[in-house]
Amino acid sequence: MTILLDTHALIWLDQDDPNLGPEARKRADATLQQGCLAVSAISFWEVAMLIGKGRISLSLPISAWRRDLLRLGLVEIPVDGEIGIAAAQLDLHGDPADRLIVATTQLNGGVLLTADQAILDWGSDVERYDARK
Repeated sequence: MTILLDTHALIWLDQDDPNLGPEARKRADATLQQGCLAVSAISFWEVAMLIGKGRISLSLPISAWRRDLLRLGLVEIPVDGEIGIAAAQLDLHGDPADRLIVATTQLNGGVLLTADQAILDWGSDVERYDARK
């Protein structure tokens, strides 16, 4: 089964952040070994924006960081027109990146690993798992 990481879950996993719960880490690590751990391409944009705003820092330039993650087996799912349309049709809060990530999960199947309470509480058929657990 594919696990799609929300942007904060990607950062937590990479930086060994304790905010990522032990069960979530175990699931992500096992899914990575199976070649089924994924991220929406929009997450790399979000990380670059966070760096630009000084909210996070990485040990590598963002492009090298991305390449390293992909070499490790992380699957990057591009944002295409179908995902864009699906994102626009969601009855979810207005954050465009969140909408694209949820739509990516919805169209590609699998489970979204997120700690975003609004997404976790949202009434939909998109399967989600709390990244804090």
